[in-house]
Amino acid sequence: MLSKQQVQKIANLARIEITGEEAEKYLKELSDILGFVEKLNEADTDGIEPIAHITDAKNETREDKIIEYSEETKTGIIKNFPEKKDRFDKVKAVF
Repeated sequence: MLSKQQVQKIANLARIEITGEEAEKYLKELSDILGFVEKLNEADTDGIEPIAHITDAKNETREDKIIEYSEETKTGIIKNFPEKKDRFDKVKAVF
Protein backbone atom coordinates (compact mmCIF):
# COMPACT_ATOMS: atom_id res chain seq x y z
CA MET A 1 0.00 0.00 0.00
CA LEU A 2 1.25 3.45 -0.89
CA SER A 3 1.70 6.24 1.63
CA LYS A 4 0.22 9.71 1.29
CA GLN A 5 3.76 11.08 0.83
CA GLN A 6 4.37 8.69 -2.07
CA VAL A 7 1.15 9.84 -3.74
CA GLN A 8 2.22 13.47 -3.31
CA LYS A 9 5.64 12.63 -4.79
CA ILE A 10 4.01 10.92 -7.80
CA ALA A 11 1.80 14.00 -8.29
CA ASN A 12 4.84 16.29 -8.09
CA LEU A 13 6.73 14.18 -10.64
CA ALA A 14 3.70 14.35 -12.95
CA ARG A 15 3.53 18.11 -12.38
CA ILE A 16 0.00 17.76 -10.96
CA GLU A 17 -1.12 19.79 -7.99
CA ILE A 18 -3.43 17.82 -5.71
CA THR A 19 -5.13 18.61 -2.43
CA GLY A 20 -4.87 16.46 0.69
CA GLU A 21 -8.38 15.16 0.01
CA GLU A 22 -7.41 14.19 -3.55
CA ALA A 23 -4.24 12.52 -2.23
CA GLU A 24 -6.40 10.32 0.03
CA LYS A 25 -8.63 9.36 -2.92
CA TYR A 26 -5.66 8.60 -5.19
CA LEU A 27 -3.94 6.71 -2.38
CA LYS A 28 -6.70 4.11 -2.41
CA GLU A 29 -7.07 4.05 -6.21
CA LEU A 30 -3.34 3.72 -6.91
CA SER A 31 -2.95 1.08 -4.19
CA ASP A 32 -5.80 -0.93 -5.76
CA ILE A 33 -4.17 -0.70 -9.19
CA LEU A 34 -0.77 -1.76 -7.84
CA GLY A 35 -2.42 -4.62 -5.95
CA PHE A 36 -4.01 -5.83 -9.19
CA VAL A 37 -0.68 -5.64 -11.02
CA GLU A 38 0.94 -7.60 -8.20
CA LYS A 39 -1.77 -10.26 -8.56
CA LEU A 40 -0.95 -10.45 -12.31
CA ASN A 41 2.69 -11.09 -11.41
CA GLU A 42 1.56 -14.29 -9.66
CA ALA A 43 0.26 -15.77 -12.94
CA ASP A 44 2.39 -18.59 -14.37
CA THR A 45 3.66 -17.32 -17.72
CA ASP A 46 6.42 -19.88 -18.29
CA GLY A 47 6.53 -20.98 -21.91
CA ILE A 48 4.18 -18.23 -23.09
CA GLU A 49 5.61 -16.08 -25.86
CA PRO A 50 5.04 -12.33 -25.52
CA ILE A 51 2.87 -10.68 -28.16
CA ALA A 52 2.88 -7.11 -29.41
CA HIS A 53 -0.73 -7.01 -30.58
CA ILE A 54 -3.57 -9.38 -29.82
CA THR A 55 -4.95 -9.31 -33.37
CA ASP A 56 -1.56 -9.89 -35.00
CA ALA A 57 -2.18 -6.77 -37.10
CA LYS A 58 0.78 -5.42 -39.04
CA ASN A 59 1.53 -1.99 -40.40
CA GLU A 60 1.29 -1.89 -44.15
CA THR A 61 3.54 0.64 -45.79
CA ARG A 62 3.90 1.75 -49.35
CA GLU A 63 6.90 2.96 -51.26
CA ASP A 64 7.38 6.71 -51.47
CA LYS A 65 7.07 7.94 -55.03
CA ILE A 66 8.18 11.26 -56.43
CA ILE A 67 5.55 12.77 -58.70
CA GLU A 68 6.50 15.61 -61.01
CA TYR A 69 3.82 18.26 -61.46
CA SER A 70 3.62 20.71 -64.32
CA GLU A 71 4.45 24.37 -63.72
CA GLU A 72 0.79 25.20 -64.36
CA THR A 73 -0.31 22.88 -61.56
CA LYS A 74 2.32 24.29 -59.17
CA THR A 75 1.25 27.85 -59.97
CA GLY A 76 -2.40 26.93 -59.38
CA ILE A 77 -1.57 25.44 -55.98
CA ILE A 78 0.53 28.45 -54.94
CA LYS A 79 -2.32 30.83 -55.85
CA ASN A 80 -4.40 29.16 -53.11
CA PHE A 81 -2.05 30.21 -50.29
CA PRO A 82 -3.66 33.00 -48.24
CA GLU A 83 -0.55 35.19 -47.98
CA LYS A 84 3.19 35.45 -48.54
CA LYS A 85 6.01 36.51 -46.26
CA ASP A 86 9.36 37.15 -47.86
CA ARG A 87 9.92 34.20 -50.18
CA PHE A 88 7.61 31.87 -48.21
CA ASP A 89 3.94 31.04 -48.60
CA LYS A 90 2.00 31.31 -45.31
CA VAL A 91 -0.80 28.98 -44.37
CA LYS A 92 -3.00 28.69 -41.27
CA ALA A 93 -1.58 26.75 -38.34
CA VAL A 94 -2.66 23.14 -38.00
CA PHE A 95 -3.26 21.84 -34.49
